[in-house]
Amino acid sequence: MNDHGTLLTIGDLARRTGLPVKTIRYYADIGLVPPTDRSPAGYRLYDTVAMARLDLVRTLRELDLDLATVRRVLDRDLTLAQMAAAHAAALDAQIRLLRTRRSVLRAVAAAGIDDHEELDLMNRLAKLSAAERQQIIDDYWDETFAGLHTDPAFADRMRSVRIDLPDDPTPEQVAAWVELAELVQDPGYRARVRQMAEAGARAGSSEAGPSTAELGLYERVAQLVQPLRSAGVEPDSADGRFVVDQLAPSFAAAGGTDDGAGFRRELGERIALFSDTRVERYWELVSDINGWPTGQVRSGGVATMEWFAAALLASAGAGAAG
Repeated sequence: MNDHGTLLTIGDLARRTGLPVKTIRYYADIGLVPPTDRSPAGYRLYDTVAMARLDLVRTLRELDLDLATVRRVLDRDLTLAQMAAAHAAALDAQIRLLRTRRSVLRAVAAAGIDDHEELDLMNRLAKLSAAERQQIIDDYWDETFAGLHTDPAFADRMRSVRIDLPDDPTPEQVAAWVELAELVQDPGYRARVRQMAEAGARAGSSEAGPSTAELGLYERVAQLVQPLRSAGVEPDSADGRFVVDQLAPSFAAAGGTDDGAGFRRELGERIALFSDTRVERYWELVSDINGWPTGQVRSGGVATMEWFAAALLASAGAGAAG
């Protein structure tokens, strides 16, 4: 009613609420805000209760609620508190999606990507839910260890690492996740990691890890090899042979055997089997996605071991030929 207690026409209601007459008429037609009465000429008339109902509808629609949800609130099938909680959760999901899309676009711009398929792949992978992202990683480890008598503690450690892309990822984190997803779904990479797992299972848990003495020797490998590798020295060079001659006898002693061409070939093949820069890259990407502290994942060690393995095999070949 207006100040004189009379009913409002649809035009009056439109002026008071700021809604178009067409919208009010539509709400009346679908039964959302029916008129209180009609004039003798058939015009819709509304009282203050109807106006309050229309105000609530306007507010809920401004919050982007669909008409079905608005009707449930008006009919008391859904309380305002329940509606607010549900809608806030929906908005949270939309905000997360928008943030991810923004990061995808920034990653595309930063990388200078001009390929439609690559853009589509990035967008699809970035929009996956946390559970869907983790499932990709879980499938990778399932295939790696399936049917093998692997040390359970080792397998559990690998599986326990979760992929935790934040709700508001940086472009770098989005790019890291896309690269990681492509890596673990690459058949060649999966076959290589499976080969490592099979070799580890054959060795048995008693030989699954290097001894303390061997760990010290690997540190020594890094000290001798990294400067040579950085300088571009080839593994089959005289410097490479010198490094092998320095270290191979100590590796043999640590394993309780004698040095020789056969031992050097076996050691080189074993190191080569468990050295793959893609595995190292896997952990670098996981670190980038999860925001681990800088330095928690060490990089460059695999390339050093690959160089040493190549030097061992070159030395074994030279020894056999000699």
